[in-house]
Amino acid sequence: MSSLSRELVFLILQFLDEEKFKETVHKLEQESGFFFNMKHFEDQVQAGEWDEVERYLCGFTKVEDNRYSMKIFFEIRKQKYLEALDRQDRAKAVEILVKDLKVFASFNEELFKEITQLLTLDNFRQNEQLSKYGDTKSARNIMLVELKKLIEANPLFRDKLTFPAFKSSRLRTLINQSLNWQHQLCKNPRPNPDIKTLFTDHSCSPSTNGARPPPPTNSPLVGPIPKAGAFPPIGAHGPFQPVVSPSSGAIAGWMSSGNPSLPHAAAVAAGPPGLVQPSSAAAFLKHPRTPSGMPGMDYQSADSEQLMKRIRTGQSDEVSFAGIAHTPNVDSQDDLPKTVVRALNQGTNVMSMDFHPQHQTILLVGTNVGDISLWEVGSRERLADKPFKVWDISTASMPLQTALVNDAGISVNRCVWSPSDGHMLGVAFSKHIVQIYLYNPTGELRQHLEIDAHVGGVNDIAFAQPNKQLCIVTCGDDKMIKVWDTVAGRRHYMFESHEAPVYSVCPHYKENIQFIFSTAIDGKIKAWLYDCLGSRVDYDAPGQWCTTMAYSTDGTRLFSCGTSKEGESHLVEWNESEGAIKRRYAGFRKRSLGVVQFDTTRNRFLAAGDEFQIKFWDMDNTTMLTAVDADGGLPASPRLRFNKEGSLLAVTTSDNGIKILANSDGSRLIRMLESRAVDKIRGPSEPVNSKPLIVNALGPMGNAAIAPALERPDRGPPVVSITSLSTMDSSRLVDVKPRISDDADKIKGWRIPDIMDPSHLKALRLPDAITAGKVVRLLYTNSGLALLALASNAVHKLWKWQRSDRNPSGKATANVAPQLWQPPSGTLMTNDINDTKPAEESATCIALSKNDSYVMSASGGKVSLFNMMTFKVMTTFMSPPPAATYLAFHPQDNNIIAIGMEDSTIQIYNVRVDEVKTKLKGHQNRITGLAFSQTLNSLVSSGADAQGWNLEGYISASKLSHIIYASKWKVELSIGGFIFLFIPNIKVDFVVYKPVLHCAFSL
Repeated sequence: MSSLSRELVFLILQFLDEEKFKETVHKLEQESGFFFNMKHFEDQVQAGEWDEVERYLCGFTKVEDNRYSMKIFFEIRKQKYLEALDRQDRAKAVEILVKDLKVFASFNEELFKEITQLLTLDNFRQNEQLSKYGDTKSARNIMLVELKKLIEANPLFRDKLTFPAFKSSRLRTLINQSLNWQHQLCKNPRPNPDIKTLFTDHSCSPSTNGARPPPPTNSPLVGPIPKAGAFPPIGAHGPFQPVVSPSSGAIAGWMSSGNPSLPHAAAVAAGPPGLVQPSSAAAFLKHPRTPSGMPGMDYQSADSEQLMKRIRTGQSDEVSFAGIAHTPNVDSQDDLPKTVVRALNQGTNVMSMDFHPQHQTILLVGTNVGDISLWEVGSRERLADKPFKVWDISTASMPLQTALVNDAGISVNRCVWSPSDGHMLGVAFSKHIVQIYLYNPTGELRQHLEIDAHVGGVNDIAFAQPNKQLCIVTCGDDKMIKVWDTVAGRRHYMFESHEAPVYSVCPHYKENIQFIFSTAIDGKIKAWLYDCLGSRVDYDAPGQWCTTMAYSTDGTRLFSCGTSKEGESHLVEWNESEGAIKRRYAGFRKRSLGVVQFDTTRNRFLAAGDEFQIKFWDMDNTTMLTAVDADGGLPASPRLRFNKEGSLLAVTTSDNGIKILANSDGSRLIRMLESRAVDKIRGPSEPVNSKPLIVNALGPMGNAAIAPALERPDRGPPVVSITSLSTMDSSRLVDVKPRISDDADKIKGWRIPDIMDPSHLKALRLPDAITAGKVVRLLYTNSGLALLALASNAVHKLWKWQRSDRNPSGKATANVAPQLWQPPSGTLMTNDINDTKPAEESATCIALSKNDSYVMSASGGKVSLFNMMTFKVMTTFMSPPPAATYLAFHPQDNNIIAIGMEDSTIQIYNVRVDEVKTKLKGHQNRITGLAFSQTLNSLVSSGADAQGWNLEGYISASKLSHIIYASKWKVELSIGGFIFLFIPNIKVDFVVYKPVLHCAFSL
């Protein structure tokens, strides 16, 4: 069911409830499964209406859905059984036992037997566990507390326990609006319309003399808006509610027609008339505080006549809800840039960043000492570095000169590229000034404009294009928003009605209507057209302090993120049609340390820096999707910025640096740039300024922005726009890097030489201050940046390689010692152990999720799921016996795990619902190895009986003396008591370990 159909069900539920159709309300709740009415459920439980309780529950879940559901039904049926025993109704108790409780016998036979034995007691309270059972009413209340906890924890009830917030009598209001609209389209509109039915569209009958009456300007139709609850009975034919004619604009619901009499300060228009918005654009914005007395539509106007003509000629009556329906998202969580591929040392604290709109790897950076830099993140080269200076101090205003004399320190508050082609960039400083540079694709920055823009700090800057003329929009401590042309730096507009310093601006346009959102540090949000009629919006931002606003990439969805003075952070999506908050995203710490920054990408994801991490959300889900710490070193509230394609993410670090995170596309782009640099080095006979060979490999580049290389030895290779790569046929991607492919072929044909002498190896003992227990399991993270070990005492250890001059990639190597890593809390990842068997003698197993965020592990006891960033236990399950002997994550879904058991079975387990989906049998002895295929729907296993298993059927394997796990990047071998691990992506390094020995070697 579509989201609009779902919302219609909620409107009907509200209508039925207001009309007191109580039974019908609960029947619709049950049949739709959209809203679980906890109050109704509580009433039925306390009344002992057990059949109705189960009937209502079955609309949302079944007994076998998951363990929470099973527990809910069990508690209800157990209570029903005990009440029958308490009434001495043995016949009813037996019936409940056989019909309702026996279904649980297959899950816990001992418990079922114990329940059955209660029939033999004169009073079931003689049972020790039931000795405190009170009367029926108190027992039901105690059970209700438990049931509510189970329901709230059950994932099947997620988002179904809260009724959406909207105004009362919403369905009536919509009908009134529809009738008003129909009446305005009547050929012969009458002042007092006679509404007799809703089954057909309304139409006024023509007048007897054939004359057309005047528009009902003073009729009740356009009078004051009645209260939503005052919807008149249809038979009364009373006046119906007026509405403003639908506008094509995006924020029509926020603002009202421009009225010079509104109590706002006027905008000062000093520019040419070409930049003034057409007068019709004023009707685009509605002011929520001043209901308009004007009719919703002048149906004598040409626009109205044209609209009626289109409708009457047979155009579809179906309404397109463009502001609500979004294109289905096909991106997956793997599209998020989470792998650190670059670390840049800026040297001073980074205050603002922005990727070039076309050259996807060029990053603009502004710092707290006023410097701006251009980085080519692919080659790690700083293309330009401009320290702050006033270009012409003689033209500076006296307040600016005074400010510089009193305190020479100055910071960059914001730096941004111009949209589309990025030929220009703007920098807003903490004192008065805005500087505009022209950018040359060779990396050269040329001074263009210096504007003494505001008194005090310039807090934000953005580019806009009213009437297709490029302008800059600035805001500052002087509580003003100003618009400047980018040719001569002349001011066109000055907007003032904020009562506090303006913190941010967000210019945007929809359907040729240009407008600006602004936020101030008192939490006020205002919106402006490029005219002289003042602000059209006056709303409070969540947190009521520092807030920034941003649209999704396609410009259809509006978000804001802010932090209050108390440190509470709020990330929300706005409903533009009503000026109300549509979603509040959860996942921030209660007291953020600093103002949280955010960004959007791919029309799908949101990211914010909080709690020393980068947190991600799906735009359609308020629950946090995932979080990464970028290998540590982030400040409490890091600043971050996506590139246009969403393949790279820049994030600030606490050591005055920047980390670049990438997804698979971003990593491919970075490797391509690296290969070009390598090609440059390998070809000394090649002229410095010749075009790179990569262009021929890519084929015709079209309009791709490729800069000619400079004849300078200190300048890296020119940049290729990723937009040119994204439009290529995927079948050609194999040919993108011909030289890399050649190297790959060499790797495939590369043969490890025989190790005849200790000098052939490089050994490195991993640092470990706490050496307790022998190492029994060892594996590299999928990113190749860390090594995880499990000791015989059930404690995990994690070593991470840091990026340095000796190890710029940060990958695992024997040339540099890694660091033994622990979270700041000092928590250890420790497995549950079996009390009946020493840990040293227990079977051990370990597996990492594909994104390295979670580790699954067991040491003879329960299987534990740990968070790799915090080392905290997320959950435990599968109590022995039998114990788990091998674990494997599904390559496409981290929630699916294959668990090999000591009793020779393999269980396919779903972590999300805490449920065993499938149990595979076929081995005769314990499971010694499991591996999912990367491309096929297959699971290969090995056991002590030397047989294998496949998800689609049993397969026989040749005599397996050791487990071989092969994936795209990793090979693990166990031979003769030694375990060998080949490091991901590196052809010569491996690890070998034996009890009490853990060393890294390199050929």
